[in-house]
Amino acid sequence: MQKLIIAASVAMGIAAAAPANAANIVETAQGAGTFNTLIAAAQAAGLADALATGENLTVFAPTDEAFAALPEGTVENLLKPENKDQLAAILSYHVLPRKLMSTDLPGRRIHVKTLKTSGDKTLSVEKSSAGVTVDNANVVSADIIADNGVIHVIDAVVLPSN
Repeated sequence: MQKLIIAASVAMGIAAAAPANAANIVETAQGAGTFNTLIAAAQAAGLADALATGENLTVFAPTDEAFAALPEGTVENLLKPENKDQLAAILSYHVLPRKLMSTDLPGRRIHVKTLKTSGDKTLSVEKSSAGVTVDNANVVSADIIADNGVIHVIDAVVLPSN
């Protein structure tokens, strides 16, 4: 029940923050107020501009709460300039180079290619009667439209396997 309440709150926050004219992915996330860590990380990794200007992107966006659930010191460590490449790889793993709506998903597990930073990476996405999962994260709010793609809010940070 708590996840449902959080999902509704996040969805309402995004809907209330969205201007009458569509905004890009970064503007939409900023307006929601629940993705401050994600935006700061995207800026530190040099990816914010790509998320703002890229076309037909899908972002599986972890909330601030999802980043806070990582082991203590993880976010601070990743935000250091010397870890920019690692941070970019983690964030790129949350982005698809195509628009993928929840209605596009079959009722089974599929593997989708993420943005490449080094090598091919795929996310496991599964739609079932219980909802949609992305690797180890649950989609808590889906299909938030931005003018250059779509955002799906997830409740955990997903990490690429090495």
